[in-house]
Formats: sequence, C-alpha cells, structure tokens
Amino acid sequence: MTELSLEDIEFIKILSISDASILQVGMNDATRNRLNGRIGTILREYYRENTMNTGAKWTRKFLRAGITEDDGKSAIACARRLGIDIS
Repeated sequence: MTELSLEDIEFIKILSISDASILQVGMNDATRNRLNGRIGTILREYYRENTMNTGAKWTRKFLRAGITEDDGKSAIACARRLGIDIS
C-alpha cells in the first residue's frame, strides 16, 4: 500500500480547496503526471475503500494527515473535473 508523503498531503489539500478550471490553466506536464500517477492512485484507493466498504486504512491515514472526509471528497471531485479517472 502506498504511504502518504508530505507532498502528497499538500497536493490533496490543494485539490480539496481549488477550482479545477484555475488549476487546469496553470498545470504543467510534471503536475499532470503526478496527478495522473501517484495522487490519482491514492484517491482511487481512498474512493474504493469508502464506496465498497473495504476498510478504513486510507480514511485513517487521511485523518492523521489532517484531511477530513469532506476534503477527500472535494479532492476527488476536483481531480475528476481535471480529467482523472477515479472510479
């Protein structure tokens, strides 16, 4: 299972409070690759855990990192608006 780095935590928090249209304008290839790769994987695992009731490992990790359930949902929604497949 993937562990959360400080950079991952900050990226998810930024997604949770950002407007996707603004992020998309300033997004470079490195940021898009990170979102498609590592952050997308984390958000997909978190989404599956919460929709399929497969445990609470990611929920606990998010809460320890200061990412609330609403923050997680907002980050998923923003990632989807940016074209990242989460489900």
